[in-house]
Amino acid sequence: MFKRTPGTKDILPEEALRWQAIEETTRAVFSLYNYREIRTPLIEEASLFNRSLGESAEIVQKQMFLIKKEDETFALRPEGTAGIVRAYIENNLDKTSGFIKVYYTGPMFRAERPQKGRLRQFHHIGCEAIGSEAPYLDAEVISLADNLLKAYGIRDYETKINSLGCAKDKKALTEGLRAKLEPKLDQLCADCKTRYNQNVLRVLDCKNEHCIEIVKKLEIGENYLCDECKGHFAKVKEGLDSLKVNYTVSPYLVRGLDYYTRTVFEFIHGALGSQNALGAGGRYDNLVSELGGPKAGAIGFAMGVERLLLVTNHKPQVTSKGLVYIISLGDEAKKAGAKLLYLLREAGVASDTDHEDRSLKGAMRRANDMAAKTVLIIGEDEIKKGVVTLKDMASGEQKEIKRENILEELKAYIKLTC
Repeated sequence: MFKRTPGTKDILPEEALRWQAIEETTRAVFSLYNYREIRTPLIEEASLFNRSLGESAEIVQKQMFLIKKEDETFALRPEGTAGIVRAYIENNLDKTSGFIKVYYTGPMFRAERPQKGRLRQFHHIGCEAIGSEAPYLDAEVISLADNLLKAYGIRDYETKINSLGCAKDKKALTEGLRAKLEPKLDQLCADCKTRYNQNVLRVLDCKNEHCIEIVKKLEIGENYLCDECKGHFAKVKEGLDSLKVNYTVSPYLVRGLDYYTRTVFEFIHGALGSQNALGAGGRYDNLVSELGGPKAGAIGFAMGVERLLLVTNHKPQVTSKGLVYIISLGDEAKKAGAKLLYLLREAGVASDTDHEDRSLKGAMRRANDMAAKTVLIIGEDEIKKGVVTLKDMASGEQKEIKRENILEELKAYIKLTC
């Protein structure tokens, strides 16, 4: 018997309702902020991620699913930002649209050890705003993410923010951090010893408890920020205060990808254990130009759908918005029922029928399980009379309707009861 690939998940129909609720909420909230959907390929040139994420990034070093075809190497996308920036440049959106705000949903892929909240195929909800360096845009994007989490019914999360500064500031932070960690290098975990040489900022993101204790004593502060970046970050905080977003400034917050500059942020939830991030993001003012496009400030974030579902209190009920369920008893009734199904669906009425030859009682139970609001029964008596019996599942009331009038009466009935 075949089994699903480790690190992947079957989303069965009942659970898919929760996914649909998340997706519908996502589209509604993004539309309030005037974001439009973008859909990029699942597969990109591997070099796109090598260039954007950084050769030393753990994703590039260990986690990309690579596909080699003759002289070309492709990768299943491990994140969404790089592909969207590539699309922005390739389609000349800087010339046709200038400043853009886009959102996306869909699967991402990373070859890592599966655990709670971390899969090899996982799903992101995210957005990118490209073409502005305004600090108040940062505040709006963080507020958008905050409002999304609230709309999903998620509570008790914490919002952390920090500034990595411009490229020069980030270099100063890196050199200062390396100098502070050098005397403690032998105390770091094996991964952090590698990070020390490849990307020392990742040491700040280590989940090893001993490394966390070492990092806490470093007293990083904001001294590495230039005056311009300090002013930018101050305006971000002012914007968040005016938007009533609760946040904590965390000098230890970094993002593990090379493209981040200035504002970075994340949303964490205690119920998720060690993999406690619901989502994260930040500003990447140099990435567009580094990938061959114009100089364009940009900021975005992504949230993991699987992690959102682990902590959301929003559990949608099985709803059917006026589903009509047809129960046909006998061969002649089944012919009439099939014709009626066609007419209802053609008229835009959601409808279904019993395909398992259940008894009337069994078919009624099935209709109830499917949350049908209305049942139409066609049996021998109904065939003889040329009628259909309509049953209201909420009240239990029944009445006969002439078959030729069923569509008009049923549509009026659904409108009144839904």
